[in-house]
Amino acid sequence: MSSLRFFCQRCYQPLKQSQSGETQGLDTSLEPAAQQEPGDTPEEGPTSSAETGVEKLQAGASGRTGPGDGRVSRPSSGNFTLVGELGSGRTLHSIQTSIRGTFDILSGEEDLDQPLCQECTDHLLEHLDTQLMTSESDSQDYKRCLETMERAGGGEDEREALQEELKDAELEEARLAQELEEVEGDRARAAAALEAARAETELLERRERQYHRDYSWLRWQELGLLDELHSAENQLRYAQAQLAWLEETDAWRFAFQIRDDGPVASINNFRLGCLPAVPVGWGEINAAWGQAALLLLALSRKVGLQFRRFRLVPCGNRSHLQCLGQDAPELPLFFHQGQSGPSRSASDRALLAFLDCMTQFKEAVEKGEEPGVCMPCRMHARRGLIEEPGAGGECYSIRTRSNTEERWSKALKLVLTNFKCSLDWVSSRYRQK
Repeated sequence: MSSLRFFCQRCYQPLKQSQSGETQGLDTSLEPAAQQEPGDTPEEGPTSSAETGVEKLQAGASGRTGPGDGRVSRPSSGNFTLVGELGSGRTLHSIQTSIRGTFDILSGEEDLDQPLCQECTDHLLEHLDTQLMTSESDSQDYKRCLETMERAGGGEDEREALQEELKDAELEEARLAQELEEVEGDRARAAAALEAARAETELLERRERQYHRDYSWLRWQELGLLDELHSAENQLRYAQAQLAWLEETDAWRFAFQIRDDGPVASINNFRLGCLPAVPVGWGEINAAWGQAALLLLALSRKVGLQFRRFRLVPCGNRSHLQCLGQDAPELPLFFHQGQSGPSRSASDRALLAFLDCMTQFKEAVEKGEEPGVCMPCRMHARRGLIEEPGAGGECYSIRTRSNTEERWSKALKLVLTNFKCSLDWVSSRYRQK
């Protein structure tokens, strides 16, 4: 037994046939025209062979596999579908007629309507209506153009004018083509120039970035050098201010400060002397004698004086003088009570030697070309006396033996007064140099 399935040529869905052989709607399968009852024996002979050949022809013509394999292939160009159904009771004549019709379709002598479903048929009709309307519109346009040409006529002059216009249009076309070529050439040259300009711009941008980096580095160095310069200028101004202050400063008066306006004179805040109302210890007095010895030694070195007979050795509160002779004893310029301390007689000899050194300094200064130092108090080194300035001045001894504290302190005050005047003289001389 054989069965046929027909498919829509647009959506490839199976078609359902009515009793009259027309296609209606969509269906999944077609019922066979005749079924063989169980137990029937198939016919033998030409009829069975013809039906088998027709089934093979329909299967080859439709481009699909038989319903037994369950697959449907898409038709290629030139495929066709046989409309109708083969039953098991068809005759050889009907089979030959079908085969002849098939060959006529293949040879193009007969057209065969392709089976379509209802929906695809509607779409096809709409498409054909649209094409028909378009064709009718084009036909109307052509008719109007033809009527216009017929009414206008077609003289030789107009044809020649149209020929001339055509030639002019061709020449204009050639000219425009030439201009187009020139424009294309200009565009190519402009593109090359633009590319070169871009390369040059990129190079300039790199150089600009490098310039900014170099400028930033140099600017940073400049700021560092400016900071160093400002620091050096500040140091210079400070040094100049210090120099000006030092130039205005009296080194001698700054190093040795003598005060003789009180009851007891002092040098560098060490009091030299002692009064019943102002008791001063021997330690402070010895330190004051050490400062006085240092001052006298500095003054002698300033004027280039070498003392005769004695040499000053300032050692703070244990200063002393050395005699320049052989095996000469040291003369202590200090005193403190006790068995181990120097005697008063030794201290007095040291005070006399100190007064002698002061006298040598005054004499050395007065021998110079410049005006000598003005020491207001006259000194008598041999007797150990110092005279108070003024008419009828009284002399005071610098010895401690057989002397009172008031007169001894007065003598030491006059000694510091002479030192104060010597400092003024040395300071003025130093400033002049």
